[in-house]
Amino acid sequence: MCPDCFEELILAPVNANRIIFGVDIYTCGIYEKTLQKLIRGLKYHNQKELAYYLAKFMYEYFQKLGLEKKFQVVPVPLHKNRIKKRKYNHMELVAEEFCKLSGDTLNTELIRRIKDTKPQYKLSRKERMLNLASAFEVDKSKDLGCPILIIDDICTTGVTFEEMITSLHSAGIKDITCLASSSPAG
Repeated sequence: MCPDCFEELILAPVNANRIIFGVDIYTCGIYEKTLQKLIRGLKYHNQKELAYYLAKFMYEYFQKLGLEKKFQVVPVPLHKNRIKKRKYNHMELVAEEFCKLSGDTLNTELIRRIKDTKPQYKLSRKERMLNLASAFEVDKSKDLGCPILIIDDICTTGVTFEEMITSLHSAGIKDITCLASSSPAG
């Protein structure tokens, strides 16, 4: 990722992309061109150094929201089988870099994926809902007692965020904001 390529990344309008169960969902850009290459390189091609650039892009957008509070940053967790296959959770790497930029605290222990789900990209909304039903488990003892910022790479239907929000709400955790680096074009 060179500086010129980074400058090609276009921030989305600064407003909630959608609201799920009273939680604002923000998406930083559109999943196309340079942003798509950035995410794919990080996620599928072991280009871990790209985590910094995705975090920087997300942080530049996040700053524009003007939220004056400190967060515990929770990356969308992967199931242990997916981590074993991929060797890392790309969003955990992004969350680490995001926290370095924001001064927020990384929390990878609050919620974990207990169901080995199929990849979502070819599934309809209904199939995604079935796929992710009861996929997450919250360990309330790991809550740091401050607002939660869940981060993910792509928000297509919002089902991943929806399931995580449901799990957190069930555990009595309500102060949540969601941030995805991108949403599909159109």
